[in-house]
Amino acid sequence: MVVEQIVPEEIVYQRPRSLVECATHYCPGCTHGVAHRIIAEVIDEMGLREHTIGVASVGCSVFAYNYFDFDWVQAPHGRAPAMATGVKRVLPDRMVITYQGDGDMASIGMTEVVHAAARGENITVFFINNANYGMTGGQMAPTTLPGQKTTSSPHGRDVELAGYPIRASELLATLEGAAYVVRRSLHDPKNIRLAKKAVRTALEVQRQGLGFSMVEMLSICPTNWGMSPNQALQWLAEKMIPYYPVGDYRVSPSVAQLKV
Repeated sequence: MVVEQIVPEEIVYQRPRSLVECATHYCPGCTHGVAHRIIAEVIDEMGLREHTIGVASVGCSVFAYNYFDFDWVQAPHGRAPAMATGVKRVLPDRMVITYQGDGDMASIGMTEVVHAAARGENITVFFINNANYGMTGGQMAPTTLPGQKTTSSPHGRDVELAGYPIRASELLATLEGAAYVVRRSLHDPKNIRLAKKAVRTALEVQRQGLGFSMVEMLSICPTNWGMSPNQALQWLAEKMIPYYPVGDYRVSPSVAQLKV
């Protein structure tokens, strides 16, 4: 009798240690989950889980502390960079991150992030840009595109009334305290890999004490956009990226020398 030997298969893809095994509240197709995963993977790969403190914002990402398996604190709406500043100054040996949407960071919290970058605070901001207020029903945000329809701009954003969208990466890149400011996208595998590399660089910037770092990630919101996930991914590529080009907006000389 021949006994077939069972060889265990090699595990090539599994849940990162830094993510909790649980269901999430995000809508189907939302790329918050993609952002969560690549951040968790990098934290695991860099061995930072026991040394990281996250600051949760208010918005769709308000429950981030339920999904990441490391220490978190909750900030008032828009104040995550201010709270992160305090945490980092008291505990300078910790990796301190904020995870913020466009309503939280680019609207009510714009003052906080601008001044944190201007001061060169040694924190890392992850900014999720889905061009609307996701949590409260899809209203127009500072990042909503000209002509884009939302629940509060049903005929499309009128720039004569509401002004133009804020390009946060370009804005923060003008500040001397910013060491690393980039924009990436989460709409396809290639760009997700590039986003993950940027996350790693941003965390390495903080670990080396080089100053403020931010990674903006273009994200989809199929529910509020009124699209299927596939349609939303295509819309991001065709509409958002021309207005919000992916790229590096500030890489200080010291950051450029990093090997990550």
